[in-house]
Amino acid sequence: MDFTHLDERGDIAMVDVSAKPGTVRSATASGVIAMNPETLRLLAAHALPKGNVLTAAKLAGIQAAKQAAHLIPLCHQLNLSWVDISFTVLDDRIAISATAKTREATGVEMEALTAVSVAALTIYDMCKAVDTAMEIGSIRLDVKTGGKRQHSTEYRPRTSILVLSDSIASGKGQDRSGMLLREGLEAAGCPVEELRVVADRKEEIEAAVDEWVAGGVELIVTSGGTGLGPRDVTVEALQPKFTRRLQGIEQALFSWGQGKTRTAMLSRLAAGTIGNSLLVCLPGSPGAACDALEVLVPAVFHAFAMLKGEGHP
Repeated sequence: MDFTHLDERGDIAMVDVSAKPGTVRSATASGVIAMNPETLRLLAAHALPKGNVLTAAKLAGIQAAKQAAHLIPLCHQLNLSWVDISFTVLDDRIAISATAKTREATGVEMEALTAVSVAALTIYDMCKAVDTAMEIGSIRLDVKTGGKRQHSTEYRPRTSILVLSDSIASGKGQDRSGMLLREGLEAAGCPVEELRVVADRKEEIEAAVDEWVAGGVELIVTSGGTGLGPRDVTVEALQPKFTRRLQGIEQALFSWGQGKTRTAMLSRLAAGTIGNSLLVCLPGSPGAACDALEVLVPAVFHAFAMLKGEGHP
């Protein structure tokens, strides 16, 4: 796996997450601070000179989570929805746990880790007058949820991509969206069996899809022919074949596209099943292809277990 904070020259670079949809994300981190049992006795009795240690540490940790982007150079600034910190006092140490939640386009683990670290440092600062042998350690990420990992499944469907374009089919234009879809789906682990280009003719579109459905292709993605032009016939050719229409996929793609490009409202997205095959009709632009990969992968892979009657993985 490549390092995401390095560019092609090896220089540091902030990751661009502007193309990712915001989702609910959470992270829980933990750590410990070891200290003398007598220090813990004084802490429990509120007899330390600087006051209530754990209350101060909790507030410090929450504040630190809010400031993570200012402390860590390439960390994204997030709108945190919730941060909480808990402490477990043991015989010779205090165990610290911090959870952070957000609804953003990137994970919140750095905020949780920062909260634990600063909470431990605050405990150290408030107890150092009576204990110089304290030790902070075992700071780690315990749980991370949300984003693409939340919807991961090992199954990858047999896939084919159909590009609809008169100009590309005649050799006058160059396909970009189909190649982007192929690269993205293959990177996600999908075996892409074919990328085919046909003209904007209903009979050619129908023939290609019928062939793939009969051949057991599980995921069919089309690119192009969803606009308002007189040659845009993809939806008319394929929607009547749907055995089930999947409005949720259509709405997710539309919502994400509309949030980035106002003219996305003029595209006629379509998604549904034809027997055991799942078909998604996308606009023909490279931007639409990239948006679709962000929205569909890997959540759409759950559909194939459901089609087989296995329920949610």
